Amino acid sequence: MLHDRVLVSVDRGEGERRSTGGILIPATAEMGGRRLAWSRVVSIGPHVRAVENGDRVLFDPDDKAEVEVHGSTYVVLRERDIHAVAADRLGDSQTGLYL
Repeated sequence: MLHDRVLVSVDRGEGERRSTGGILIPATAEMGGRRLAWSRVVSIGPHVRAVENGDRVLFDPDDKAEVEVHGSTYVVLRERDIHAVAADRLGDSQTGLYL
């Protein structure tokens, strides 16, 4: 990866969901509004500061560039396009997120 780019693996396993009221929402249902997505970091460029390999990041799936490598789909992002980072290395922090 070059500069401030981050390569993430796409989480495709959402499938069916349940609403807070217990209603089953099928995987084919269209969600209204913008919905952010979580993915795991696979590789980072040399100028990335806040993210490490293995972190889970939150990003807008509408602003993505997909690439296929050896049959697997990945997304290339700029570090500034990441909204939040969930990382185990943060230890006993209050939120568990690095914002």
